[in-house]
Amino acid sequence: MGKPLWFSNYQLKDVQPFCENNMVAHLGIELTELNCDSLVGTMPVDQRTTQPAGLLHGGASIALAESLGSIAANLCVDPDLWTCVGQEINASHLRPVRKGHVTGIATPVYVGRSSQVWEINVVDERLRKVCVVRLTVAVVAVGHGGGGLKILGEK
Repeated sequence: MGKPLWFSNYQLKDVQPFCENNMVAHLGIELTELNCDSLVGTMPVDQRTTQPAGLLHGGASIALAESLGSIAANLCVDPDLWTCVGQEINASHLRPVRKGHVTGIATPVYVGRSSQVWEINVVDERLRKVCVVRLTVAVVAVGHGGGGLKILGEK
């Protein structure tokens, strides 16, 4: 059996603070599952996340994906020593969505000491792929470019 993915035995309630007072909250993104090897969240398709033609905005799909991938990446490191920051993102938009919710599922491709790569699949309510995203994050020492995410373990 390999090393556990997450740095600690996190529960979903432990990571909810990542969704407060930032763009995640503004877009209505909610974390819904924290599994042993993935993080799942939903986002509404509404006036906050659509483009003028009424379709899900590609940037909103990417914001969902980067939020999930970045949160998941930070769950893999000691928050007292390291923080993970976005370095590169690539997205392929596959199908339009006009209403309802989309769900993002972030799973690791590579979790290393200095970088991580995450795949985030965004699906509609019928579980059809809407967007496929690859996110690369840099793992940096707290205080060296990332500022540190002291949400986890804050007293």
